Amino acid sequence: MEENKFTAFVVREENGKFIREIKTKSIDDLPVDDVLINVKYSSLNYKDALSASGNKGITRRYPHTPGIDAAGIVVESAKKDFIAGDEVIVTGFDLGMNTPGGYGQFIRVPSDWVIKLPKSMTLKESMIYGTAGFTAALSLHNLEADGLDHFGKEDILITGATGGVGSLSIAILSKAGYKKITAVTGKIDKESFLKNIGASRIINRESIDDKSGKALLPIRWAAVIDSVGGNILATAIKSTVYGGSIAACGLTQSPILNTSVYPFILRGVKLLGSDSAHCNLNIRKMLWNKLAGEWKPNTLNLIASECSLEELSGKIDLIFRGNITGRVVVKLD
Repeated sequence: MEENKFTAFVVREENGKFIREIKTKSIDDLPVDDVLINVKYSSLNYKDALSASGNKGITRRYPHTPGIDAAGIVVESAKKDFIAGDEVIVTGFDLGMNTPGGYGQFIRVPSDWVIKLPKSMTLKESMIYGTAGFTAALSLHNLEADGLDHFGKEDILITGATGGVGSLSIAILSKAGYKKITAVTGKIDKESFLKNIGASRIINRESIDDKSGKALLPIRWAAVIDSVGGNILATAIKSTVYGGSIAACGLTQSPILNTSVYPFILRGVKLLGSDSAHCNLNIRKMLWNKLAGEWKPNTLNLIASECSLEELSGKIDLIFRGNITGRVVVKLD
């Protein structure tokens, strides 16, 4: 293979259909930008699956290489912050949306998208986290900034518990010292998995999908990390303790939220957004260091499986059917 050629997972549009294939690309075709990175690992996120299926709300133009996460080695940099050989992480911003993403062996991106890999973290571990793990960490950071501590009487609720954000939220909370963690899932057969990564209790999602129409429900939760949205989020809001907070970070059930103002004005409940794509750089660096240190679970390998670019299309189909547990790490070599 010529020196400037590389392999990429490409989605193209043909007669209204979106076709996924492995193609040979040229480094010269990448956008002109600050840092050229040889990608070693990426990961599979719900947003990647949408991009790979032709969702124009995520990716406007095709052909396109998805992958909102990338971890690899700097080849060249126009900025002095990075030098050839640096191990780095890129998550969020426009990577994999309208900029060629981590499902290619090379990316070229602005330097302010790039984070140096923290000590005590491998490139693969950074992609077990990826956007999902960073979102989980950001959600916990936001909840603690709003007053969450380890001494609440009620449990912390994690919705979508077998998904990427949910499973990593459980593992990170457990590592951070939280003992009362309730995991919500429709996959009751995954109870052992959820308990092994730190959940203290598992409940079926029907039990927190209230359709009574009541404005308030009995208090159950000290705080919530919600990655599904829709009526499950609305139910959680109505069940959160006085002064408690909900970190909203996903919409796999629905982006629609039908609720009333009563939980907010009668119980002082707060709804906190967790935007991992454009998070402040200083917070971003701080959280990655926590994920490499005090918040690093001992159970990361339980949460992840690995696939190649050739196997990726099948994994994308599975994520839409809800048949992925934990995280899928994509190995580019």
